Amino acid sequence: MQLLALHTAFSTPIEDPILKFLLIMTIVLGTPLLLNRLKIPYLLGLIIAGAIIGPHGLNLVLRDSSIILSGTAGMLYILFMAGLEMDMADFKRNSLRSFAFGLYTFIVPMLFGIVSGYYILGYPLLSSALMAALFASQTLIAYPIVSKLGITRDKAVTIAVGGTIVVDILALITLTVVVGMATGSTDQQFWYRLAASVFGCGVVILWFFPRIGRWFFKRCSDNISQYVFILVVLFLGAYLTQLAGLEPIIGAFLAGLAMNRLIPRTSPLMNRIEFVGNAIFIPFFLLGVGMLIDYHAIIGSWETLIVGVVMIVMVTLAKYIAAVLTAKSFRLSRNQLTLLFGLSVAHVAGTLAVVMVGYNIILGHTPEGVPIRLLDEAVLNGTILMILCTCTISTFLTQHGAHHIALGGPQTERRVEQGEHVLIPVSHPKSVAEAVGLGIAVTKQKHRSLYALNAIDNQSHSTEEVEAAEKMLTTAAEASAAAGIHMHRLLRYDVNIVNAIVSIVRERNITDLVLGMHEESEHTSAFNTLGSSAVLGSTIPRVLLRTNVTTYIYRNQQPLSTVKRHLVFVPRRAELELGFETWVLRIRHLAHDTGAKLIFYATQATIDYLQRKRRKADIATYIPTEQSWEELPRLFAPVSDDDCLWVIMSRRDRISYTAAMNRIPAYVEEHFARNNHILLFPVQAGTDSELLKTL
Repeated sequence: MQLLALHTAFSTPIEDPILKFLLIMTIVLGTPLLLNRLKIPYLLGLIIAGAIIGPHGLNLVLRDSSIILSGTAGMLYILFMAGLEMDMADFKRNSLRSFAFGLYTFIVPMLFGIVSGYYILGYPLLSSALMAALFASQTLIAYPIVSKLGITRDKAVTIAVGGTIVVDILALITLTVVVGMATGSTDQQFWYRLAASVFGCGVVILWFFPRIGRWFFKRCSDNISQYVFILVVLFLGAYLTQLAGLEPIIGAFLAGLAMNRLIPRTSPLMNRIEFVGNAIFIPFFLLGVGMLIDYHAIIGSWETLIVGVVMIVMVTLAKYIAAVLTAKSFRLSRNQLTLLFGLSVAHVAGTLAVVMVGYNIILGHTPEGVPIRLLDEAVLNGTILMILCTCTISTFLTQHGAHHIALGGPQTERRVEQGEHVLIPVSHPKSVAEAVGLGIAVTKQKHRSLYALNAIDNQSHSTEEVEAAEKMLTTAAEASAAAGIHMHRLLRYDVNIVNAIVSIVRERNITDLVLGMHEESEHTSAFNTLGSSAVLGSTIPRVLLRTNVTTYIYRNQQPLSTVKRHLVFVPRRAELELGFETWVLRIRHLAHDTGAKLIFYATQATIDYLQRKRRKADIATYIPTEQSWEELPRLFAPVSDDDCLWVIMSRRDRISYTAAMNRIPAYVEEHFARNNHILLFPVQAGTDSELLKTL
């Protein structure tokens, strides 16, 4: 029996699910290690590996239902991640460019496809039109390359992603129309049904999905449930577009756009989405693509070789011309042109859909009973050859262009953002995760260092107190690790928490300090000296008096990702403060990362300064107001549900200080208890000792 089991396990094709999964995971693990030395892109390596182990290679693994299921999920996952990672501000700014590129990369390949099919290969007009749709469609198979290099927000990438959706929609509508004409079903009702289904599907995904997503994330904080919800949204969007008569990849991308603002790039959920996709779903998809390659059918037929060569040459030339026209129209650099061409030349998902539909439509039979197909077997096999070649071209060119763009990134931003050190004192378990999330969201990932601090009385010898402190620090580290960011844990013995914070601020060159709003009311002399409300307790005022860093006093009521608007109330003459540009940069980065609207309420002089310093990508709204801070109800009147309230504060006797700031903490706590609110104290002129003299 044991010999029989061994024979069954090692016979080909492998049927044992454990051994099959082990083989695939070994390939996924070993491919980058091998190909890094050969300088072959990882994505191409997986396609080649799939061809080797597939039914037309060594026949180790069949392209069965399990491979098809995982591969389909991977194909949808790529488009979903493209929608999630798209910078919506850039997408809106570049929407006309994306649409223009979509038209270029649709019209030019359509013309080349009709010429290739009708005039060169001698196919009927309908078959040639379907081949043209096959030429036009494209797949963002190389998108993981630009994602890994961190340039997903480059203008060329945004144009390529938006243009891909435009061209795939047009190509698949062309497929629907050609099939309708071939089967004789293009009556007047056909056009009404097509328009209604496409419009209805888009409205449901882009309008309903974000609302149900915001409702879900506000009520569920469980990591597993959130990820499962995202998978449900992904496949529901794909299925809805399939019901509408379009390819599921369109729905996957639209679902990603719908969830874009609810899943910040630096959030733990985004980290999990990218991790599972890159480790499981996308490799299965690429291996499945490789398993389609049939060397025998390609090499053994001259007709297939001729059709394949014509398709490869014509589609590559057509996509290159479309990329050049786009680059000339919008003044893209040479590397951006290379990247745009590399991303758009690959043909996989939509191409397979078009060719399989055309192959399965039988128009009639020959006298010998041979079926006459809309697209014959030579086109089917030629398409597989084209997929292999275009994927090879795509991965090499995308890697080349993306690498040079990444190396030539903006140096000014790197210099400004360098050396961000964020300290998060942790004392309340419920607020740890959100405080860490705020610290991550306001800073740049490449230039930040995070520190979690818990202080213990140096006279205490309680084991329970030490264990509780270590547990709190572990919670903070886990929250940071979930977003893929390392957290330094600091357990400090000191006379009090204030001394501990002040010492760490100086020792670690802390630039940003995130403090949770006090949980209990305290009335102390130190607090009254600052002149604020008892809401802040005794610790926060004393820390503010002894430190001079950008400080955020944060009360969390809902996840940052579900906030619709960030309303920033800026006092008169705030632009004259030393740390003005720093905190503005932090808030802009947070709003950009979460996709929420950003609105500044300030005097006209402050707004003029903000607009002079605004960046090209800034989409903030500036509303001038001369409203006195003495009238708090009128000042904060614009705040509504799902808004995050930011109030820019000042230490006493500094440039932007006003006596009304004394009442703000209690007022905000009383009237906006259901809103996230942040009191922000910027860096101000003068040393710490000079600030203390103002008491």
